Amino acid sequence: MKYVTLYRFTEQGAKSIGDTVTRAREAVAAAEKAGGKISTLVWTQGQYDLVAVADWPDESSAMAFLMTLGKAGNVRTETLRAFTSDEMESILKRVP
Repeated sequence: MKYVTLYRFTEQGAKSIGDTVTRAREAVAAAEKAGGKISTLVWTQGQYDLVAVADWPDESSAMAFLMTLGKAGNVRTETLRAFTSDEMESILKRVP
């Protein structure tokens, strides 16, 4: 299952902005240990501070990982279930 996660720094995360790359690398490693894979992680300008694209074996694994990140207090997340073109073609076959 593919997910896009939009991140915003909390006040705590902004105060320790110098550690953001280190924290991101740790998060990528933690995701892999938890069974996921973050394939893209970029810092952005605008409403969100980071955007990640990740693959997870199931929703529970993704949710547990995101809750662990939230518990650390550096970011708030908004996560969107994403679909590949093959998945969309399969979905569209069910649309009358």
